[in-house]
Amino acid sequence: MKNLVIVESPSKSKTIGKYLGKDYTVVSSKGHIRDLATRGKDGLGVDVENNFAATYVISKDKKEIVEELKREFSKAKKVYLATDPDREGEAISWHLAQELGLDEKDVDRVTFHEITKDAIQKAFEQPRTIDMDLVHSQEARRILDRIIGFKLSKLLQKKIRSKSAGRVQSVALKLIVEREKEIQAFKPEEYWTLEALFEKDKMEFEASLAKIHGKKAKIRNGEQANEVYEACQREFTITSVKSSVRKREPKPAFITSTLQQEASTKLGFSPKRTMSIAQRLYEGIDIGHGPEGLITYMRTDSTRLSDVYQNAAKKKIASEYGKNYLGKYYVKNDANSQDAHEAIRPTNVLYTPETIKSYLTTEQYKLYHLIYSRALASLMAVAQYDSKTIILSQNEYDFSVSGSSLKFDGYLKVYGPFDSSKDVLLPEVMEGERMKAKKLSRSQHFTEPPSRYTEAKLVKAMEEDGIGRPSTYATIIDTIVARGYVSLEKSSESAKTKVFKPSEQGILTAEQLDQYFASIINVKYTAGLESQLDEIADGQLDEIETLRKFYETFEPLLANAYDKMEVKELEKVGEECPLCGNELVYRNGRFGKFISCSTFPTCRYTRPLAEKEKEKPEPIGKVCPDCGGELVKRKSRFGTYFVGCSNYPKCRHMETLDGEPIELEKRTHSGKKKPA
Repeated sequence: MKNLVIVESPSKSKTIGKYLGKDYTVVSSKGHIRDLATRGKDGLGVDVENNFAATYVISKDKKEIVEELKREFSKAKKVYLATDPDREGEAISWHLAQELGLDEKDVDRVTFHEITKDAIQKAFEQPRTIDMDLVHSQEARRILDRIIGFKLSKLLQKKIRSKSAGRVQSVALKLIVEREKEIQAFKPEEYWTLEALFEKDKMEFEASLAKIHGKKAKIRNGEQANEVYEACQREFTITSVKSSVRKREPKPAFITSTLQQEASTKLGFSPKRTMSIAQRLYEGIDIGHGPEGLITYMRTDSTRLSDVYQNAAKKKIASEYGKNYLGKYYVKNDANSQDAHEAIRPTNVLYTPETIKSYLTTEQYKLYHLIYSRALASLMAVAQYDSKTIILSQNEYDFSVSGSSLKFDGYLKVYGPFDSSKDVLLPEVMEGERMKAKKLSRSQHFTEPPSRYTEAKLVKAMEEDGIGRPSTYATIIDTIVARGYVSLEKSSESAKTKVFKPSEQGILTAEQLDQYFASIINVKYTAGLESQLDEIADGQLDEIETLRKFYETFEPLLANAYDKMEVKELEKVGEECPLCGNELVYRNGRFGKFISCSTFPTCRYTRPLAEKEKEKPEPIGKVCPDCGGELVKRKSRFGTYFVGCSNYPKCRHMETLDGEPIELEKRTHSGKKKPA
């Protein structure tokens, strides 16, 4: 008989199976196998009056998988539960133990943070029991999300026709809506700047007005700007030349949130795309001798690096760049981080991005290059710049200019490709030296409102405020976009990044939640709940008491909202439905406003606001992976774009513009459904 090992994903099972050998059968649960039922009072699957007792059922799409796991279990000598090393993974192991009839006290639970031969073998030498504190924390989170999600969503659907609400998603929406209101309320103020252009030794440099009579320059109108302009027509005197060495320290290795932020700004990846690529790198990719896990576990909030990695990395740095490139590594964790985890790093420092590039897709290479460079650079010496600041004065008007040049590249030797800073060179000058400006200019400006959130900035705001967890940020963003509460749009035609803009329905939803649930749908309360979940995971807090306190606060607010929140009537079009003769109304969907029958779902007539000429498919220069046809960019009936096969409907391959597959019902190339 063989030992049975259960992991979460099929790709991971192949990698782990290679390391364990023929005495082990490695199978996958393909994620969670059970979830809360949708029966009982309010369909919660939770008996609130009986200490929040949860009723679990096997998910419909996992019944065959569970049956297969039970068959494998019946043939096994011993079972190891090797799901992910976090709360979700611990909960999956517990659910597996429950379904297989294992004693949770005797179960051999193994965890590892990287999928390498040494890590896997070490994990199987040190099995443990299921950590029920982690399970209770995950269960409490799931129950909170179910209560808020079901009960608040039902309220909003009935009253204002919003699709859903959530413990964290509603706070993320609140951040976006509050920022939008700040922008709308913003009143621009006029201000002026003055710049003086100088030249010495054939080197031009521009100084800006910094101080007036020793105080910070503030010019509110053109009259004041003209006054300064007229007073600075003679020679300037260099009143100060300050030189120094400026140091830039490397940042710590990535955690989940910083990886999402950096991949967004440097690579243009969405948080969801980043996590999908990172998952593949973690689970294993064939690099010539079978699948190999290339990075450590990507859901982490710890910046700690193992001694093994640090020693190997330092050896590489010293031999390749010199000992003067070695630096000190400082762990910078917040109070809520789980330090048992490591930062995201390469599993083997010898697997440089270039040596394994041929085995990776373009996106995998880009993300691996970023992760590898950040981890290695974090152990390197600071970069040093020769910095100089020159002040040129006339009639007590001080113009200032600063420049710097790289003196020692330090960690930028490795992380340079991802650093956008450039040298600003200044000529050699001396105090007391007199110079005439080649050109003196004044410019009118207006203060600008705060900028809308990009994906990277929203992730950073959520992390700083302590709402949600890094592993959930991508899902939260996807949800508020999918619900039609916000859209991701370019702020201008020339903009490279997209920003969040709330829809009318998103603003209405946030306003109603703020009016009736302000005490619980806010940053402080949500962050406090996250801290309580952390305490449950550490065994310092009782999950039932936490749930009870929340429910006692939540239920009266819900009752009040049902009583006082006004019902939003749908706006009428002023036309009759061509199918049934009833009123046509405007509705808000995921892809914007559209027209439908007021009797929906009885009558399903819909149409867009305005009929537009159908756009022709646009070739994108790629081949369909299913049939070899040409892939083209198409516009859907909802106004969004996707990539599809030019052989449609014979071939129904579809994917997003980012290359993510769009799952449909399985069909043959003739377009007919496959027989069951």
